[in-house]
Amino acid sequence: MPSMTILTEADLRKIVRLDLDAVACVENAFRALATLPVAMPPILRLDIPEHRGEVDVKTAYVPGIDGFAIKISPGFFDNPKLSLPSVNGMMVLLSAKTGLVEALLLDNGYLTDIRTAAAGAVAAKHLSRPDSSVAAIFGAGVQARLQLEALMLVRPIAAASIWARDRAKAEAAAGELRERLGIRVQAEPDAAKAVAGADIIVTTTPSSEPLLLPGFVGPGQHITAMGSDAEHKNEVAPPILKMADLYVADSTRQTRRMGELHHAVEAGLIGAEAEMAEIGEIIAGTRRGRRSPSDLTIADLTGTGVQDTAIATLARDRARAAGAGTIFQS
Repeated sequence: MPSMTILTEADLRKIVRLDLDAVACVENAFRALATLPVAMPPILRLDIPEHRGEVDVKTAYVPGIDGFAIKISPGFFDNPKLSLPSVNGMMVLLSAKTGLVEALLLDNGYLTDIRTAAAGAVAAKHLSRPDSSVAAIFGAGVQARLQLEALMLVRPIAAASIWARDRAKAEAAAGELRERLGIRVQAEPDAAKAVAGADIIVTTTPSSEPLLLPGFVGPGQHITAMGSDAEHKNEVAPPILKMADLYVADSTRQTRRMGELHHAVEAGLIGAEAEMAEIGEIIAGTRRGRRSPSDLTIADLTGTGVQDTAIATLARDRARAAGAGTIFQS
């Protein structure tokens, strides 16, 4: 009789953490996207504008992985006013051989948070200078915190600045990160000052207007833009993509439609069919990454279904090994 494992957020937090295994899991997913005949349909998105809500559905089949995930990921950005989290969601893991449901991952967005943070670590590992020690994080939510933690797995980060529209939230995030990570972290209310001297800049907001302007950034820096996962979102001013020495997408098909690249194309600064590198190609060694310490590099990460399949199968395997979750006989 077929059975399904049900894993709650509490179960998943015990067995899947933001660590080097999670980074390797996502890194391998990006490599697969560049080197294998992955089936990854376009993102399905439902917008509910009157409540600042959006729901994304992502999936991917990766040859060699015995399961595939379908993820439902709502983001309702007025929720904090109701004392509710902005992000929620769940994943369903199905067998790639039979289509039967193997696991229901009631993660409330936790696995998405982990795989997104891990993607930031992968981008920094392959695109930033190896000696990068100063970070600037835009945003003060869960992902902002996780991005700094993720950077510390792959780079010798010793100091960071946090910028957010809400200064009190930036101060709170900085204080929490100082205590938890044991490095110098300060809130900086001026965006230009926040990135001055930063080796790595990560943007993690739902902003619809550019936060990083051309005069803010310069040679040697690396930018990872995480927030532009819908057509109306835009964190990096389009001219920065034009001036960059290297632009890298998680999926150019996606970033042309909804990433930072989408806005640079709309502005006429980059051709609609311009060939762009993908992070998986750089990981696989088929495209060159950073060529010089003085390069300005950008990673445009919109979130891919291969990341969800990868993290969901990791969770399933960890659950089996730990005997975690509740078995449901169908």
